[in-house]
Amino acid sequence: METWHKTGCVLCAQNCGLEVLVDDDRIIRVRPDKDNPRSQGYVCRKGLNIPYHQYPVDRLTVPLKRSGNGFQEISWNQAADEIADKLRNLVDRYGPRCLAYMGGSSQGGHFEASFGISLLRAMGSQYYYSSAGQEFSGIWWVLGRMLGKQYNIAIPDEHAAEMLVGWGWNGMMSHQMPQARKTLSGFSKDPDRLLVVIDPRKSETAAIADIHLAVRPGTDALLAKAMIAIIVKEGWEASDYITQYVADWQRISPWFADFDSRAALEVCRLDYSLVHQVCRLMTTKRWCMHPDLGVYMGRHSTLNSYLMNILGAISGSFCVRGGNVIPGMVMPMGFHADERSPKTWRTVETAMPPAAAGSFPPNVMPEEILSDRPDRLRAVLVSACNPLRSYADTRAFEKAFDRLDLLVVNDMVMSETARRAHYVLPCRSFYEAWDGTFFPWTFPDVFFQMRRPVVKPPQHCKEASQIFTLLADRLGLIPDIPDHIQKAAEGDRLTFGMHLMEWAGKMPEVQSRMPFVLAKTLGRVWDSAALAALWGMLMTAPKTFRKNAARAGFQTGLDQGDRIFQALLDTPQGLWVGKADIADNWSAIRTPSGKIEVFIPELEEQTKNLNAASEAEGLKMPPGFPFILNAGRHMDTNMNTLMRNPEWNKGKRACTIAINPDDAVELGLTDGQSVRIVTEAGSAVGELQVSTQVRSGMVLIPHGFGLIYGDTVYGINVNYLTKNTHRDPLGTPIHRFVPCRIESV
Repeated sequence: METWHKTGCVLCAQNCGLEVLVDDDRIIRVRPDKDNPRSQGYVCRKGLNIPYHQYPVDRLTVPLKRSGNGFQEISWNQAADEIADKLRNLVDRYGPRCLAYMGGSSQGGHFEASFGISLLRAMGSQYYYSSAGQEFSGIWWVLGRMLGKQYNIAIPDEHAAEMLVGWGWNGMMSHQMPQARKTLSGFSKDPDRLLVVIDPRKSETAAIADIHLAVRPGTDALLAKAMIAIIVKEGWEASDYITQYVADWQRISPWFADFDSRAALEVCRLDYSLVHQVCRLMTTKRWCMHPDLGVYMGRHSTLNSYLMNILGAISGSFCVRGGNVIPGMVMPMGFHADERSPKTWRTVETAMPPAAAGSFPPNVMPEEILSDRPDRLRAVLVSACNPLRSYADTRAFEKAFDRLDLLVVNDMVMSETARRAHYVLPCRSFYEAWDGTFFPWTFPDVFFQMRRPVVKPPQHCKEASQIFTLLADRLGLIPDIPDHIQKAAEGDRLTFGMHLMEWAGKMPEVQSRMPFVLAKTLGRVWDSAALAALWGMLMTAPKTFRKNAARAGFQTGLDQGDRIFQALLDTPQGLWVGKADIADNWSAIRTPSGKIEVFIPELEEQTKNLNAASEAEGLKMPPGFPFILNAGRHMDTNMNTLMRNPEWNKGKRACTIAINPDDAVELGLTDGQSVRIVTEAGSAVGELQVSTQVRSGMVLIPHGFGLIYGDTVYGINVNYLTKNTHRDPLGTPIHRFVPCRIESV
């Protein structure tokens, strides 16, 4: 019998609402869900193609153990016992620094992260690696210093803004904002609002912008410093705002007082009068900024974020309506980890801190594994991610993972990473399990959707959260749970909670193991560790969330969390579970001064020394590599590695090597021919695309390809062309500035 079910897209961080038609326990059709309060019927072609994600040919259905040159099927009991024994032996012999967990990176579900991190900490390790460390180490570290917490993500309050500045962001293709195309088109068409795009090329977003600053690749930091200097020179800074809300401006303002903005903008290849105009708009309009990977993964990644945030601070655009605001959150995206604390670990070989809200940058993992130190990484638990296609320098990861004593991969498919594992554990898909994400993309309303299973999983597949619970149990990390607690889990939730808290009050170790305790009690009854964790999280939510929930109509009381939980069960399309205090966004600032702290001593010299002359020298391309590869083009036809079946792009030019027509003429190349791209890391052959969308001197290749599907490899794995050592000092790969050359094949 055909039945429509409400769910959500799991392929990007917007998680747009979907309805899926299920017949004979199989998804056969997809349409946008108009009842989803955040996406309101908006969806892109990726979400409409989720059956290609759900039904890959390389689906895993049983636990596997490496044996010789292949894998053998084993039972869950054997897998759990052997993995637990190996983990315990390694940690006992080499100490907890030998163990890392890599996960919490999926766009479709975050609950496995709480279980993976809980297991990691219970074993004594802090080495948590995630995609946040791959992309956002610089910006989240800067936010931690300036706003007090690394997870204080200052999102654009675009609906209340008069001007939106997209910096290094092609939102018409990458989204990264609810209903991105609708919102951006609205700015473009509204005569009373402005869309400004800062991007080297005329992207799809730049093409509809009111103002496009076509900045020279790699000069974003220089541009930001020049803009601050123009504002200082003209006396346009928001003086009253700075006095009330910004700390240490007088300490850093001399860095910009005598700066030669005209010379800097010549290096940026921008017209001074146009930049001057944008600076004036920034100091007279209610505006917000939306940066993205173009600056986060560009030259001077951390410095880009620092100077852009200073620009926003002196323009008075933080924590105000229409500016960049700290949103309400169901759960923060990670946790604060200040590397200045002696309790915070660094990596042993590269001395890298966990800058991205508690997670370390994947770029350094190969060096941490290949080190000769006795306390090097020896065991890695990979869950719901695919580092051998998602992270820089695939060859370095291949070499490193082959050296591990233990590599365990939780996944729904035999991914490129799983193929090198010692144990591969089969996961339920996001449409076979309860799961949700905590992306805080709205203000002031706080949205959450707990997706439910819409089709049945294969018999032996488990949630990743259940897998970690099983391993924790075999490792002896979960306290013995009394029979009366187990019995209470089968009845009224509030009564169960009362018994649980009474027991936990007598057993201090229960608190740090609570995700596993909930998984073995409520999770046993519901067949979902993730759903049990959600209930526990809502019942113990912090005061800020409870206040936000009350503003959304969930009255305070001991049962508030349970009522929100039930509302989520009753509302499969998701709902507004909170409303942030619009008038008091400043209360989210957690710096010692309670203000935006714009002085970061570690970046002082780098900021002072940044000028036209230094950048003109730094931008010289190395011999033999005259072009700049942008490794990660966003398109309608590319996705992360969750979309493995190439049939979803049948008939489309999905993975090409794109260059400007002038460069094609200079090189004697034509559209459609095979060419070779060469970088320091390696080379690849692909189809040439000649496009006016590409700036002269640049090369664009999309991410998410090079996947082994069946017996073939589809497209170019761009991470074969990137070096893990080509990175920012905080570990972010410089994917948007990779020196390269193009050759005819």
